[in-house]
Amino acid sequence: MSNDRLIVALDVPNVIQGLELAKELGDAVSFYKIGLGMLTGGGLALANELKQEYGKRVFLDMKFFDIGATVEAAVRGIAQFGLDFLTVHGDPHVVRAAKEGAAGKDLKILAVTVLTSLDRADLDASCYKDGTVADIVTERAARAMEAGADGVIASPHEAALIRALPEAAGKLIVTPGVRPAGAALGDQKRVMTPGEAIANGSDHVVVGRPIWTAENPRAAADAVNAEIAAALKA
Repeated sequence: MSNDRLIVALDVPNVIQGLELAKELGDAVSFYKIGLGMLTGGGLALANELKQEYGKRVFLDMKFFDIGATVEAAVRGIAQFGLDFLTVHGDPHVVRAAKEGAAGKDLKILAVTVLTSLDRADLDASCYKDGTVADIVTERAARAMEAGADGVIASPHEAALIRALPEAAGKLIVTPGVRPAGAALGDQKRVMTPGEAIANGSDHVVVGRPIWTAENPRAAADAVNAEIAAALKA
């Protein structure tokens, strides 16, 4: 059976394959992430079908970033669909606008700190200030939560640091960059296993390719659920 601590990323080529995968995973998975790669191919329709027809929880990973009025309008439009999580960039003005757009709805606004595919060299190329990746992630998380974010997106390497922040009380930590032991890293750089992420304070772990590229996706999801369950009992 599923544990909603696992969020499966439906980063497959099209909506048809996404729905087929969800059907194959069945009750092993109750929470799905739909990102930008799926958006132009019917991602919102898939999100609604998973939510309304199959009773799944849905995380819309849009990473909105714009002026406040535009972010607020975009989030207000998304909030009408009754989905569960939505990502925006962790800049305080973006977070505040997103919370205004989600007012009165159950949609949780999650702030992106630093993408898990980036390291210090990438931050240098993007003109980020000096400091370790962990320091920057932790500071961005604190500021986003102060601005009203319901939680943050961060790698499992920073989860424990964020969980220790006073601003993190009652907030969610959702971690991509999670790979079962032995899985290919792909484009991720700051990774841990699902059990390690949960032990470090993550509320939810996002796993995509290691599940949907597996010979038996259902068995792969069951294995991740079992590892999460073991970490919660430890």
